[in-house]
Amino acid sequence: MKRSAELQRDTQETRITARLDLDGRGETKIRTGIGFLDHMLTLMGAHGFLDIGLAAEGDIEVDYHHTVEDVGLVMGEMLDKALGSRQGIRRFGHAVTPMDDALAAVTVDLSKRPYLVFNLPPAIGPAGNFDPQLAKEFCRALATRGGLNLHINVSYGEDPHHILEAVFKAMGRALAQAATLDDRIEGVRSTKGTI
Repeated sequence: MKRSAELQRDTQETRITARLDLDGRGETKIRTGIGFLDHMLTLMGAHGFLDIGLAAEGDIEVDYHHTVEDVGLVMGEMLDKALGSRQGIRRFGHAVTPMDDALAAVTVDLSKRPYLVFNLPPAIGPAGNFDPQLAKEFCRALATRGGLNLHINVSYGEDPHHILEAVFKAMGRALAQAATLDDRIEGVRSTKGTI
């Protein structure tokens, strides 16, 4: 069973073409026009063994918001499509990942009940010209369209780049764990019999 998806999204603000393979090797080719976002998605793919191909054109001359959010929407939709009925998956994933001064914990439930908790250290500044609020918008879009209950908690950190890098690495690792097929699971992993 191939667990992959392709998607194209065209709006007046962005044009995105993307593909995702959940059972990949972490190979990525990402071009959004936002170097820091490309870097974060590459880390998420590499540490989550997600093969990601993504090309985006957006109105980044206005700001990065539309492109970042729309990339999150596309990634979420592809994740949902690639997971299919979600039968046989572990469903839950958790990863704690350090990056120098920062420590991030990401917990995910592929429950189809979207929810985001996003806690970073207070008064975190931008990573270069990438505002951490943009990472929150990406994660909200990913959770909403992907059907994820996504909890992101950074215990501490000083460098905004390190903080966000720890988050995206941990997110990839938690997603890989939750999406893993387990032959002990018949149907979906829920006492209700459905998710």
